[in-house]
Amino acid sequence: MTILDLLFGRRLANREGEQRKIGWVEGVPAMGLDGLGSSSYGPEAALTIMIPLGALSLAYVGWVIAPIILLLAVLYVSYRQVILAYPTNGGAYTVAKENLGPLASQLAAASLMLDYILNVAVGISAGVGALTSSVPFLHPYTLPLCLGILLLVAVANLRGTREAGWLFALPTYVFILSFLGLIGWALVRLAVHGGTPTPVVAPPPLGPAAAGASLWLLVRAFAAGCTAMTGVEAVSNGVNAFREPVVDQARRTLTIICLVLGLLLAGIAAVAHAYGLGAMDQTKAGYQSVLSQLAGAIAGRGLIYYVAMTSLLAVLCLSANTSFVGFPRVCNLVARDDFLPRAFAVSDRRLVYSAGVILLTATAGGLLVLFDGITDRLIPLFAIGAFLTFTLSQTGMVAHWRRQKGRNLHRLAINSLGAVTTIAALLVITAAKFLEGAWLVTLAIPLVVLLMRSIHRYYERQDKVLASHGEFSVDEHEPPTVMVAYEERNRITDRALRFAMTLSPDVLAVHLLRLEGPNHEEDIAAVRDRFEREISGPLERAGAATPRLMMVPAPFREIHGPLLELVEKIDEATPGRSVAIIIPELVPRHWWQKLLHGRRAAQLRTALMEHAGPRLMIVSSPWRGTR
Repeated sequence: MTILDLLFGRRLANREGEQRKIGWVEGVPAMGLDGLGSSSYGPEAALTIMIPLGALSLAYVGWVIAPIILLLAVLYVSYRQVILAYPTNGGAYTVAKENLGPLASQLAAASLMLDYILNVAVGISAGVGALTSSVPFLHPYTLPLCLGILLLVAVANLRGTREAGWLFALPTYVFILSFLGLIGWALVRLAVHGGTPTPVVAPPPLGPAAAGASLWLLVRAFAAGCTAMTGVEAVSNGVNAFREPVVDQARRTLTIICLVLGLLLAGIAAVAHAYGLGAMDQTKAGYQSVLSQLAGAIAGRGLIYYVAMTSLLAVLCLSANTSFVGFPRVCNLVARDDFLPRAFAVSDRRLVYSAGVILLTATAGGLLVLFDGITDRLIPLFAIGAFLTFTLSQTGMVAHWRRQKGRNLHRLAINSLGAVTTIAALLVITAAKFLEGAWLVTLAIPLVVLLMRSIHRYYERQDKVLASHGEFSVDEHEPPTVMVAYEERNRITDRALRFAMTLSPDVLAVHLLRLEGPNHEEDIAAVRDRFEREISGPLERAGAATPRLMMVPAPFREIHGPLLELVEKIDEATPGRSVAIIIPELVPRHWWQKLLHGRRAAQLRTALMEHAGPRLMIVSSPWRGTR
């Protein structure tokens, strides 16, 4: 078993692709961790904005969370329609491309990709924040913990979506049961104690109540809290990951995610109001997340607390998995339309779009390093991309239903409501977060679109140049001049020369002089004598075509320069004939053998490919090395 097999599993055949698809049980942890985990940092982000209100924030928390829950309900119903209309892939990119045109689809793709990157950074940083709340001595190691968890999630997803779903299923369902159970018990206590329960562990005291709350501050709190909905679109983006019946599996997954998220948001708001929970500064020692305070206030700091917080830590850290499922699939769709490098459209040995996984890991890791893994510094960048995606998706669905024949008025009404509400929320969020850092996202999205369009133009130009029309014709009737890179006579060069003689009677064995430098004395006469005695002489006596040895100076110890000059001279002497260069190459069998051999052949091949003209052919003649 190789290291690759150990880390990522055995290589999968194309026919196994259908077996790799998932049902709703694996779908909830695979695609719902972002939405479920955001129930932690969404309300906390809203409460963080309201810190200046002190104890007065408790009076407004419900008014901030309520419209978020209503917006969640609108999105849920709207995305059910998206899944129905696009059962193969209902992502915003596909919907916008088919209904709103190329520019809208590129905006959707750029927004989705940036949102997925931010989701990874925010989710992992929030998870580490939950960990340092429970284990304070780990607080100085916030950034290394973030990067370690990022690497773990990336490796799990390089093994495949199905494995990631099963691997993350246990913490996901433990989290759901733990916090819904805690909130349920808290609501029972609220009813028993007349709305004023005594916390088991008192949360840190809030500051003195402010005189009042401005509308702008509440708008900013709403905008911050909307980060709780950033994972809702993940199911529609990954519909093709589900097995049959696809629509039922995807809708069931979406229902569970949105229902649990709505219950958690409403429950957290109620418990925060009743128990006096508020946000704290994550950069300071003694930091306690809102859910840590909630669990302690309801159940104390015993076994239940640590089970709940461990599941929260896992879900938050693994909430990046939603992006690792969605991001490569979006990149695949965009790359198939030539707006991203084509490598993003190719699946690897595990039927995973690994180029997307690697890009997501690198960019999210860069964000974590840039912002030191602190959630509050990342939150202002979050949600704009998601809500722009929501808006484009819902607007595209409105155009879709308007073109459909039949009775689709109710579907049109649902997506129209979704479009109006998401546009309004997008404007509010952008205005509220712009000066806090969201301007970076509003600048990054058009830059990504410009990059995608430049990639597309490159592919268009390249395809136009390579396009061949009309009947195939043979322009050259004479065999090419064939050059063999000849360092010394051995079995590798013998094989290359034999092959060259099957291609053409005009074969040159080209030996470059003084490649090792001025201090290396080379016996030129011995090289020529051996060539004539052992190669050209026997061939002449047999009446066969004889290769010629040509000694070419290499005064600057470079390989490709003298060869290209020789090719130019041959071109002038034999216009209309191609020139082929055969490069004999020893291929080491083991990685350590590569350290014992130079890379001269590989360097020559690369240099020739970069500088060769249109009539030069480059042929590699590999020879497997010894074990």
